[in-house]
Amino acid sequence: MPRVKSFAPSWLNEPSPGHKLFEPSSDETKTSSLAYNKKPKPGPRRAIAHRGTEVFVAVGKQIRWGDLVDLKESWETKQAHTGGVRFKKEPNDFEVYDEEAANGHSGPEGYRIIKTPVAEDIRQLVMSPNNDFLAVLTSHTVHICILPDSTHLNARDSTPFKPKFYTLGPTTHVTSRSAVVSAIWHPLGVNGTALVTVTEDAVVRIWELSATDRWSFDAATLAVDLKRLADGTCVDQDFSASVSATNKAFSPDSFDMEVAAACFPARNSGGWSPMTLWIAMTGGDVYALCPLLPKRWAPPPTLIPSLSVSIVSRVATTEDSPDATYEDRLLAQQQLQWMSDLDNQEPKIVEAPGGNGEVEVYSRPARPGIVPKLQGPFDFDLNPEDEQDDEVELKDIYVVGEKPNMSDLMMGEDEELLMDEEGENGLSLSVVCLLSTSGQVKICLAAEGVEAEWLPSKVKSKLRPSSATPRTQSLLTFQTFDTVKPAELTPDSWPMFSEDATSKYSFYVTNPVGITLVNLEPWVSRLESELSGESEAGADFRIDVLVQSHSSERERVFTQPRGLNVLSAPVVIRDQDIGHLLLSSTHNQPIAIFFDTPELELVHVARDSPIVHEQLEIPEPEVVWHPRPVFHPSDVLVSNKNAVSAWVDLLKTGRRRPLLQQEIRLSMATLEVFTEGHKVASNEVFEIQNAVAELFRKCEALQFELRDQLIKAGEVKKRIDTITGDDLGEEDDDPISINELTRSRIDQAQRRQEELASRMERIKKKLGRATTRDLSDKEKAWVEEVKGFENSIFGSEVDTSPIDSKTRQPWKRFEEIKELSDSLLAQAERLQRKQGEASENGPASPAPSVRIPADIRKAKMAQVMSLLDRESMMVDAVKDRLERLTVG
Repeated sequence: MPRVKSFAPSWLNEPSPGHKLFEPSSDETKTSSLAYNKKPKPGPRRAIAHRGTEVFVAVGKQIRWGDLVDLKESWETKQAHTGGVRFKKEPNDFEVYDEEAANGHSGPEGYRIIKTPVAEDIRQLVMSPNNDFLAVLTSHTVHICILPDSTHLNARDSTPFKPKFYTLGPTTHVTSRSAVVSAIWHPLGVNGTALVTVTEDAVVRIWELSATDRWSFDAATLAVDLKRLADGTCVDQDFSASVSATNKAFSPDSFDMEVAAACFPARNSGGWSPMTLWIAMTGGDVYALCPLLPKRWAPPPTLIPSLSVSIVSRVATTEDSPDATYEDRLLAQQQLQWMSDLDNQEPKIVEAPGGNGEVEVYSRPARPGIVPKLQGPFDFDLNPEDEQDDEVELKDIYVVGEKPNMSDLMMGEDEELLMDEEGENGLSLSVVCLLSTSGQVKICLAAEGVEAEWLPSKVKSKLRPSSATPRTQSLLTFQTFDTVKPAELTPDSWPMFSEDATSKYSFYVTNPVGITLVNLEPWVSRLESELSGESEAGADFRIDVLVQSHSSERERVFTQPRGLNVLSAPVVIRDQDIGHLLLSSTHNQPIAIFFDTPELELVHVARDSPIVHEQLEIPEPEVVWHPRPVFHPSDVLVSNKNAVSAWVDLLKTGRRRPLLQQEIRLSMATLEVFTEGHKVASNEVFEIQNAVAELFRKCEALQFELRDQLIKAGEVKKRIDTITGDDLGEEDDDPISINELTRSRIDQAQRRQEELASRMERIKKKLGRATTRDLSDKEKAWVEEVKGFENSIFGSEVDTSPIDSKTRQPWKRFEEIKELSDSLLAQAERLQRKQGEASENGPASPAPSVRIPADIRKAKMAQVMSLLDRESMMVDAVKDRLERLTVG
């Protein structure tokens, strides 16, 4: 779990431009004060979207844009250049601080306002996969913003920016129809341009958008009414949504099929997951639509081959198995028909935006049908029996798709397909996470998997045997835990899931009382090893121990005082300039949490090793302080909203306005006015009392926190004094000098080193004595040879050296050469004396033998001397080696 490093920095607090990015506008404050008695309909609030380090924040009916890197640098520059110093930045920067701007009198605010054509407050902002479209959702309407490049927004102009907006479904998503609960960008859309909208009345629509075709925003390419699809019997029926907006007849499905949320797994998931839409109903049911595809779709390179392998193996299994049911055979035939239609297509090559290569675009197969079967409602195996009503009522869903099965795809291939780390370490089952109104998270496993299914045709539906029973699907409840305490529950709350940037198996849960981080990785890897293992002996026991001992990690990273503003679903940004940042907001202020991510260092190893490089975490120093969230007083104390003034203004224009001009009399009308005024005043006074009480409790807590900080500061000072030598000795009052302290530390280190060395020698001796392994033949021969050298040099009564008779020993050769050299020297001396005597007596008679030239004699003598030197060096080396062996 990542550790919280710090909370909101100075460049996001007042009075920085980063804080003004989240402040409500004055128009919105006036509007909210007039509507004091109107409560908005509860629903999800995702008011922040990001494109890299650029953030888009929904404030009322506005969208504000800002670059976090520029906001941080500009604020730090402003703090460094306070006073009348002029600082000129680069021409590309959107903000220039001068003396007036530094004092807040004029100049850009550091962000841009994007004007929107919405008529209500913005509820959700959803960024497209390629960051070129932004879906803007209110309670009933959807608008698409064509995002310009960051250079157009990063200008010095502080006037509101007006990008191109399109209304999605001008006659479909309107206030007279059902509310929009989810808008998801299809993971298999061509260049991220396919949007799926799900309304509260269980209608799913697919929109294939094009910036050059405005008609693509008017009508959906596919609209499916899930209530009709649930009652369907054959694929030839009409499942399209009704165009009538006045059909409000009662139906039990209007309660059972009320949608709470929907989602797609990630694009890089395996199997049928990228084209499976999971739908969570408010009543607690979960459904799935597979395959749900736009008219033109672009799959990943490995998706179609992996599906082809699984479909072929399924068809072969059902044909060979006599126990296969009618539904299994029909499903195998339908999948084979779908894949055959796909194989007969010639994909169209489309260039990806930004020059990121090319993608293959396929058309949606028309056989066996374009509308899949609605799978569900899923049964929950091992579900807790003591569930309450608020625990069953769902509000959000988050699905992690199964990892791609590359072993079957690359079977028989010589090369292996490279995958990322998450793809290799993932789980071979889909993980379905459900979030209820009470903040309870239910983690389920799709053990049976979800595959493509269609309703049978009209002919095959008649041929279906009467004894055939519909196949039931279920989800295995793996774990259930709460993220909110019972005392923290608030009415009309809408918890939400948010993705994490570090891993697909970690996510955030946002409640009105705080933000909780959940990590599923502790049990994912162990469960995958059990599922992929070949040994079945004891598998049930090991999985039971895994479920009981290894649970999901969860930690509340932020807690908000009860009764304050509703939190927005956070976004997670990881950047070199910003760091690991979690950014959320309330209605009037940002909430930023910085996590401490360990830096990774690449350590290169030898080339012979199968691992080319590995990542090691650099240890960090011990933390002696704990970050605390920034306390923001309630907006009631600083807000201009006055419910009493709004009620008085309403009373002046209402039917009781004559009472304001008359004397107070005891009557029913006066009692009604006083009763209504008491309600309004008591509500406002109650909010002020709660805000003041919270401020008072925080002031009391600050005293204890300050005392703790002083104690910790004293401990740190003692450590520093000990290191620098400024602390007092134990026996005398004289301070210990730095030299003495350093010398004592060096002596301690040397003593410790000597102890370790002696301990190592003792361990070596014990290991040598404990070794009972027999010597090999080569070792025995080497020992005999050493003994022979020892006997020949130092002398021995019995010579045990196993030396061959044909091979003379070195010392014998040395003695023989020494004798030969002595004889040669004696001969040379005798010859010299004879020559001297002959020269004295007269001319010598001719020698009877042949005379040897002088150069030959010199060469022979040099050869003899070299042999002597060589033999003497060999003998010395043997002596040294024997001495070392003897000492060892």
